[in-house]
Amino acid sequence: MSVKAVTHLNFRGDARAALTFYQSVFGGAVAVVTYKDAGNVQDASEADQVMWGQVSADSGLCVMAYDVPSRMPWHQGENAFFVSVRGDGAEEITAYWEKLSDGATVLQPLAAAQWAPLYGMLRDRFGVTWVLDVVNEYNAS
Repeated sequence: MSVKAVTHLNFRGDARAALTFYQSVFGGAVAVVTYKDAGNVQDASEADQVMWGQVSADSGLCVMAYDVPSRMPWHQGENAFFVSVRGDGAEEITAYWEKLSDGATVLQPLAAAQWAPLYGMLRDRFGVTWVLDVVNEYNAS
């Protein structure tokens, strides 16, 4: 099994432009899933915004990004990133989730999602937001 931590940047409508810019800097490939692609449109004006995106470079550099929906709080520079822990297997990710959950606020329960076999988000007792998921074929890096 393998697991890695990836910087996950948060934007409000600028994720696609940021990913394109980072690709121009670091090279590699950009992958984007919009809210519409994932069947998770809550506000029609945000359907084409990035629900999940990443730049994955041959050098090994990987950065993820998404557009925070307008229904959620976001202030540039205040909640600018998550720590994303990505693994190959549910057992490993679930074990990390259970330990990180101690004293945490669960923002999205760990469960299957349309874009990942297993996905969850929590804010730990220190105020750090963690996203844990099992990688599938289109979001592997």
